[in-house]
Amino acid sequence: MRSPQIIASGAACGAEVTGVDLAEPDAATIAALREALAAHLVVVVRGQKLDELQLRALGETFGPLEAQGVSVLATQDPAVREAHLVVSNRMALERPTGSLGAAAVWQSDLPYRMKPCSIALLHAAAAAPGARAVFANQQQAFDTLPAALLACIEKRLLLQDESVDGEGRLREGYAEVHDPRESTGAQHPLVCGHPESGRRALFLGRRRNSYVIGLPLPESEALLDALWAHATQPVLTWAHDWRSGDILLWDNRCLLHRHDAGVAESQSLMLRVQVRGERPR
Repeated sequence: MRSPQIIASGAACGAEVTGVDLAEPDAATIAALREALAAHLVVVVRGQKLDELQLRALGETFGPLEAQGVSVLATQDPAVREAHLVVSNRMALERPTGSLGAAAVWQSDLPYRMKPCSIALLHAAAAAPGARAVFANQQQAFDTLPAALLACIEKRLLLQDESVDGEGRLREGYAEVHDPRESTGAQHPLVCGHPESGRRALFLGRRRNSYVIGLPLPESEALLDALWAHATQPVLTWAHDWRSGDILLWDNRCLLHRHDAGVAESQSLMLRVQVRGERPR
């Protein structure tokens, strides 16, 4: 096998790692992935074919996996079901086998939990033509914040609503939120330091029903509108066009992402795991 190579995208984030086999990763492969993630935040490896157990094993090289709630891997081992999420619009037995999530909506994963996930892994077993993932570098977003915006958010906490899922559907047992100040969910700093590098980043999570603690609601809304507009500027982004066999790994602590389904969503089938994180600080 060739030695691992890291090829930077040249954009605000993103790199490709070549010369690796993620079905049976050796120490050099894991080291290359860690190096690429540290430098570029999101990494693609092409031409891979992993089953659920192999993807789980790869994820566990980065730490304990975070359970993701409902999974449709009903025929698999319970430990696999607990940590996997199938992301798909493929139809089987007259129902979807999973969910593609909120297409074209910027977000990070699990921001409403006290400990959002750290690293996410998504494997395209089958990718629809036109399917795309886009990432926005929140370390650079923080570095380029106008001074007036920075002064507004230092030491501020953001309440992250937990009442709806990634598609905006109300979760069972939750009442609909009409005032973001009444949301329930974790409160995290708007500016967080990376637990390994210490580099600071914006941490916006999800926009829906979020609220800047202590501000009048109109001021919170206006501030969040300005922050989201800044954080998702094209200059801060990198787009990945999916091919079947791709694996994406990204650092959820310092990126926003969105997924565009493509022109033939019924042909997409993706497998996902995510690594348990730490409390943002």
